[in-house]
Parts: sequence; C-alpha cells; structure tokens
Amino acid sequence: YRYRGISQTRLKPALQGGVDYAAGAFYVGAWASTIKWIKDAGGGADVELDLYGGYKGEFSKGFGYDVGVLAYIYPGHDLQVSPQTTEIYGALSYGPATLKYSHSVTNLFGFDDSKNSGYIDLAATFEITDGWMITPHIGRQTVKNFGAASYTDASLTVFKDFSGLVVSLAAVDARTGVYVGPNNKDLGKRSLVAGVKYNF
Repeated sequence: YRYRGISQTRLKPALQGGVDYAAGAFYVGAWASTIKWIKDAGGGADVELDLYGGYKGEFSKGFGYDVGVLAYIYPGHDLQVSPQTTEIYGALSYGPATLKYSHSVTNLFGFDDSKNSGYIDLAATFEITDGWMITPHIGRQTVKNFGAASYTDASLTVFKDFSGLVVSLAAVDARTGVYVGPNNKDLGKRSLVAGVKYNF
C-alpha cells in the first residue's frame, strides 16, 4: 500500500476494500486498508479507515470539477500526536487529465503543528491498446512547518479491467530519506507495485 508514494505497510502487501454511493452529483464512500506504520511508530492501529463525501459535475462537456472532504481514521492508534487527518479537496479535469489539490484542516498524519499542509497532484489516463490503460502521475506533498518532510512523488501505472477484475502494475518513486521504517528501510524507495481489484 503506497500512499502519495510512501509505503504504509513496510513495502509489504495490504488487504483493502471500499464502498461508494452516489445520488446525482453528490457522493459518499468508505475505504479501508491494513497498515503497519502506526505500530512502527509505537501505536496500536493496524487499519486505516477513510470516510469521504463530495460533489462533482461539469462546467461544460469534458471539463469537470470535484470538491469534497476526506477523513483518515486510525482506530485505537494510541499515539501522543494523533495521526487522524481531515482534508478538503478540489479537482479540475479536462479530457484525460486531472489536477487536484488537498488541504489539511487538521494536523497531517501525526506531524505536530502541521495544520494547513497541502498535496497537489497531476495525473492523466490514456488507452494504450485493447483496453490497456496507462496513468502517469506526479505529486508534491508540503508539510507545514516541517520542510524536511516535504517531498515529490511520481508513478506510472498500467492497468486493465477484465469485466470487473482490474489488474495493475505501477512503478512508484518517492525517495526522501525521511520516511523510513524498521531497519532504516526507505518507505519511498523506487519499486514496482502490483494490484488486483474486483469491482462489484
């Protein structure tokens, strides 16, 4: 599980699932994943739960927008500085490309005094051939009052939907020298990440 380029699971696999509901332009959803970084930091949580909701539509054909709020919850984390984070976000999309900015209205993932941190990312999705898609992405995480923890991540993902079964392979890179796990393992190291997802 790599989030904004940084592994949440010591570079090991994760089990994930989610559910979404839409009513017209409004939507809400929940998503969960196993994690390891809270325990590595001395806490007790081994699950991340994301709750979100928003509104999306189009200014004109092919030119869309999406605004919403997202809460990252770590039940039973037991850390002195709470890792639980709430962000508001806004995105613009045109054709295959999307530009999104997320702004924290709380401290960011356990960084003390980091309210008003931000993440901006640009991504696009193109068809290569026969349903195979490719998504290049670049993002920049800024951590308020912790310049050394700010970083840039990039990825290139190839995927295909086989009647609901989506297989993917991503090359991810977010080397910072700051985000490290046990044995000084670089959690943003350049690596390949394979995924299998089924959409019901």
